[in-house]
Formats: sequence, structure tokens, C-alpha cells
Amino acid sequence: MAINDKEFFHIASKRICGNLDAKNMLSDIRKYLENFMPAQTLDLNTYDPENRTLSNIASASFYSETPSYYPVKLSKEAALFVEKGHYGPVVSMINRSEMQPVAKQFELKAKQSPLCFLLLHLKVAGKRFGELVISAQGRDLFCKEHVHLLELLHDPFAIAIANILKHQEVLRLQKKLSDDYRYLASELRQISGTEIIGEEYGLKPIMERVRQVAPLNSHVLLLGETGVGKEVIANAIHYSSLRHSGPFIKVNCGALPENLVDSELFGHEKGAYTGAGTAHRGRFERAHGGTIFLDEIGDLPLSAQTRLLRVMQDKTIERVGGRDPIKVDIRIISATHRDLQQMVLEKSFREDLWFRLNVFPITIPPLRHRKADIPDLVKHFVQKKCQEMRIPVHPTISSIQIKKLIEHDWPGNVRELENSVERALIDALAGTPDGGLIFDGIVRPHRQSHPLCPSLEQDVLTLDEVMWNHIENVLLLCNNRINGPNGAACRLGVNPSTLRHRMRKLGITFGKRREVTIN
Repeated sequence: MAINDKEFFHIASKRICGNLDAKNMLSDIRKYLENFMPAQTLDLNTYDPENRTLSNIASASFYSETPSYYPVKLSKEAALFVEKGHYGPVVSMINRSEMQPVAKQFELKAKQSPLCFLLLHLKVAGKRFGELVISAQGRDLFCKEHVHLLELLHDPFAIAIANILKHQEVLRLQKKLSDDYRYLASELRQISGTEIIGEEYGLKPIMERVRQVAPLNSHVLLLGETGVGKEVIANAIHYSSLRHSGPFIKVNCGALPENLVDSELFGHEKGAYTGAGTAHRGRFERAHGGTIFLDEIGDLPLSAQTRLLRVMQDKTIERVGGRDPIKVDIRIISATHRDLQQMVLEKSFREDLWFRLNVFPITIPPLRHRKADIPDLVKHFVQKKCQEMRIPVHPTISSIQIKKLIEHDWPGNVRELENSVERALIDALAGTPDGGLIFDGIVRPHRQSHPLCPSLEQDVLTLDEVMWNHIENVLLLCNNRINGPNGAACRLGVNPSTLRHRMRKLGITFGKRREVTIN
């Protein structure tokens, strides 16, 4: 085919630089080159001097099935030839393989005789990083005109192959990062705590609401006192949802400095303010495709509340100093121990934001209202803390100590219980006589007698709560026995089956679940 150098270079360069897949690119350019030279097979090779090995990145051939000869372990003579750079010019023409040690060894490996080669030595910024090998079966098939045409294509091939190698490295790192993300997400899930203690008793109605809302995309508001485990419930919602494979970003709104709230949540552009040397992705951008957990939402400043409202309305954010809106696909789980309705009345929380957050509220009961879960919680924390503190033998807890824990009102809730277990373990390490845990630091608060006519502002127990407390006290008095003349049913004046039915309804454990010794 008659063609001038400029047209040849233009058409070939488009084929070389038009694909980031090395095999497809070689296949495309081979079909074009065979119009000008005997380009039966194209190989893109790299050399590893440490192992004296030629490795293949990609190949293309006119044969329907080409056997793979790579990697090729070079002889000492061939390796020395490569390492000392005896190739000479940009293109090497080898019409007789016995004249060059690398070509001779490859011909023996391929078991195809005879073979002749054109080698394009690829360099970028003076550094050699590979060879493009054009081979054909026969002798004396290549000429100076073929060498000239291939020399024209050195720069397009070098740039394209360098980009392909970098693209492959990016894909490799992306796969590695994806694997690392899945592993770290699993580790963080374990660290943050996803096991729900009490889901069959004290938290049973809460878990029913979690299972109800988790598969949806609705926003959830978690309410409850400090330390009741709102983050654990948020974890359960996310990891039970269709977004479980996406990011789960946690933000403590109360811990964000007021002057950095917008930057942390929504990100900023380079130069947005003094010290913003680079662009920064905010928490909402990082949560795209997943869930964001806004803990202590009541501590969010009014300015940030306004921007959060736009996120919920338009599903877009704007970085500080930016102009272009950024689409985000997120689910918001918020949590607070504060009375947001009262804050709305006080004008410290936006009413329209309150309505949007309060789509599906879940109120988590305090520990004093789910004391049946205390034995299981203690067992869980003993196992967890023993693992963290590397205590090989788990200490026991007597029924007296469990009773002491149940009688405590737990103003700090589950977090206070966890700290109490850790403190008892530290004391046990110092040397308790029987090796058991002792909770001497737990003091039952003094209960003031309730007036005959309580005011509306006082915390009045519900009838179920009164019954729960009374049955628990009688069970402790009867050593957890239900049947018999000294059992709780007899003391309460009811049939044992009636008492068990009532206990199930109130979430009070009985039978083997009331065993209090923890191994």
C-alpha cells in the first residue's frame, strides 16, 4: 500500500492511542501494519533483571489461537545482552535469529523455525520500560523501509504503552483498595459494636421497628438518653439495609468546631479560606451511596441546619467556596438526647428540619427500663473487655453482685454499665480473694418518696413499669423460683402459667436465662 509518512503516522497514531486495553490496541494496530509489513504477531514485553525473565503484557496475532511462551527465562548470555543495551538504534531488525541471543532463545522456546523480528525499544524521558516485538515466520522478511515506518511510531507507542501500564496499575490499586475497604468496614463494624444485647427482651419492640425501616430509604431519628446505645442501633439499620455495602460515615455534630462545621460536612474548594491549600471532600460526599449518621444533631448550628435542609430537599451539596452543586445519594440517620420539639419552640432548631428528620422516630429505652437485659449485657462486656485487656480466664459474678447491678438505676445507661465492668475487671486483676468480680462502686441512689399527688412535671412510671419492678423484686426475694409454696407465683397470688405469660409480655426473663453466673 503506497502511503506518505504523514498519513501513515496520523492513521497509526489514532489506532495506537485510541484504546487503554493493551490487547485490543495491539490487535487494532497489527491489522493496520500488516498492510505495510509482515506483522504476523505483536508482543509487548517487559524485562525483569532480578529474575532474568521476559514477561508479556499483551499479544495480538493473525492466528486464531497463539500458544503462550511467556515468561521466558533468559540465559546469562541473553540477559547480559539486554542489560548492557546492545540493541543499538530505536528499531532493531533481526532477519536471522541465530545472530542475536535473545531472538535465538525465543525461537527455541516458541518451537517455530525460522523466525525474524522487528524490535521497537520503548523509552520515555530516557528510561527504557519495554519492547514492542513484531515477528513473522520465515527468513529475511523485514527491510529498511519497515524499520523506517516503525521508527515513526516510537513516540505514539511509548506514550500509549506508558498510559496503559499506569491505567493497569490504577485498576490494580483500585481493586486492592476495594478489598481493603471491605476488610476495614468489617473490622470497624466489629469494633463499633453490631451485636444487639436484649433484642429478644428489653429491646424487642425497638428491633421490630429497626427491621421495619431498615430495607427502606427513609430517614430515621434515634431518641434516647446519653449512653443507651444509639450508635449500635444506627449500625443495625445501616448493615440491615440495601446500602450495607456502601460507606457508613459517622459524625458527632457536638464535637465539630463551629467555624469548621460547613467544611467538615460539605467540603471546601482550594482557596476557599485561609489555610485551604487543597480541595476537601466533606462527610456528605464521602457517604454517597451509603448512610451518614449524625449523632447529637441537636448541637448543629443554625447555619449548618439550613444547609442540611437543602441536602434533604434537593439531594445536592455545595462545597464551601464552590459554585457547582454536587449530587449525593445518602440516607440520614440522626440521633439526639435533647428535646428537639422544645428546641423548635425556643427557636434554636429549625422546625422544617425537625419535620424532615422526624420521618421515623425510634425511642431507645434507658437501661433502668430494661433491667432484664443486665445479665446478658454484663456477660457481653466481660467477654469484650477480657479480650481487650488480654485476660485469659474470665472471672465469675455471683448472684449477689448481679442483684446489686439490677438494683442500680444506671443514670449513665449501658455506657455506665460497660465502664463499671471494666473497673471491676481492673480491681480483679489487682487480686480479689475468690477471683470473682465485685461491684463495690455501684451505689443505689437514694429514692425520694413520691408525693400522693405528683405534679405533671414529675417522671411518673407506667403501669407496666410498676408491674415489671414489682415482679423483679419478688423474683429476687424468691431466688428466681416461680413454682412451689415459696415461689413468686404463690407470693403474688397468681397461677404460675399466668405469671409466666405476664413475664413474657413485660420482657422479664425466667428459667435458664436467669442464670447469673458468668464464665
